[in-house]
Amino acid sequence: MDQEEGSTTVDNIVTQFNTYEDFLDSQITTLDLYYLQDEGLAHQLVELGYRGTGEVVKREDFEARKTAIEIARLAERTQKKTLTSAGKDIHDNFLKALAVREEDNLSGIVSLNQQEADAAYTLKKQLASVIFIRDRNSHGQEVSGYIDYAHRLKIEDFEVYFSGKKRLLPRPTDMSFYNWDSRVAVWNSTPNYEVIADNPEGLLFKYKRDRKILNVDPKAQPGDNSTRTPIQTELYIQAVIFDHVSRRKT
Repeated sequence: MDQEEGSTTVDNIVTQFNTYEDFLDSQITTLDLYYLQDEGLAHQLVELGYRGTGEVVKREDFEARKTAIEIARLAERTQKKTLTSAGKDIHDNFLKALAVREEDNLSGIVSLNQQEADAAYTLKKQLASVIFIRDRNSHGQEVSGYIDYAHRLKIEDFEVYFSGKKRLLPRPTDMSFYNWDSRVAVWNSTPNYEVIADNPEGLLFKYKRDRKILNVDPKAQPGDNSTRTPIQTELYIQAVIFDHVSRRKT
């Protein structure tokens, strides 16, 4: 068997069986187990090529190829997942700011420059942006709230916002929502942030991965590894983006 045929055989086996043990089991007959009386010994004999009904595949070859195929599949899925802001003719500063942050929030990993990339194997930087919007809804009521950008990206198609078909507004299901006309206030924790609503100084958000506090009070510092960026926009009365970057060793 030449190298190409061997690779094809391993690929077929890897895609057919979830684990190496499943492959070994497929090579053992009932008669083998009857005479050997030891499943572990039967596995060893198949690995060595002394028993079995098919091709001999080493454990390291199986596991290496299994990993390579999974990585290739993941890369293919990532490439197919086009950013919703890609190719859009975006003019407003707010939408531009969201577009810049879309990929990092969607993947959860901050894009690294060359110097940072040198430490990428030991330090993983994750971005989770929070959007504050104050404006009027379709009923003319003034509303405001904080949106977990990374979470909304995962559950909603932002193409309608980047294309200008709809305006992004806070909802009662977001991290916080306040209707200034009806005085209705709602807050919800998300997969990324825990809402601390009983703080006498105002709302706080705790990032769940590193447990750091994000303070959205404009008179206070936003907190460790967090920044506050007011956005000049023609779309809303007020818009602010908070960026929190967590650093975890990997």
